[in-house]
Amino acid sequence: MKARYNRISTANQKLERQIAKQNPDEQLFNDVVSGSVAFADREQGKILLEEIKSGRINWVAVAAIDRLGRNLKDLIGTLEEFETLGVTLRVDNLGLESRIDGKPNPTFKLIVSVMANVAEMERNTLLERQREGIAIAKANGTYKGRIKGSTESNDEVLAKYKEVVKFLNRKQSLRNTAKLTNVALGTVQKVQKILNHQKNETV
Repeated sequence: MKARYNRISTANQKLERQIAKQNPDEQLFNDVVSGSVAFADREQGKILLEEIKSGRINWVAVAAIDRLGRNLKDLIGTLEEFETLGVTLRVDNLGLESRIDGKPNPTFKLIVSVMANVAEMERNTLLERQREGIAIAKANGTYKGRIKGSTESNDEVLAKYKEVVKFLNRKQSLRNTAKLTNVALGTVQKVQKILNHQKNETV
């Protein structure tokens, strides 16, 4: 069986662009999690690995290699595990598959290794710039972190959890919405309370 793995970092991002590449015979595995989280520690990543190990899935597609991870060590480890388990990995934006006629594709391995190194370098550069920016702001006395005890407005909460709002408006249950968007049940309940409050105000 074939599978497609999709990942977005936050619930208010959209999966549609990744899902649009899905073929009818692909089983979907969607995670809402940071790319820095190890693949084996992700909810859907774990399930996908279990399906692979059971022999039910032997082909996996991703829109781009960074969907599997942004940490070089973890990404290479995941690719090696896929190879050990005999899984063919297709990366859509490269138009390449990890195996050809059941044998490892050396071109795929070379290109993915280079891209993974570049991706990690870019991420480390971004983090370093953020640290430098915060240090400069602190030195100038202009840095303001989140104010202790501060709360988000109702509009900010709804904007932050657009996917939760979407599923609740589709009459999904609180628990199903929490599962589909990978957020805490308490957060879903908070969003529902705001929606109910707004609805009552318009009646």
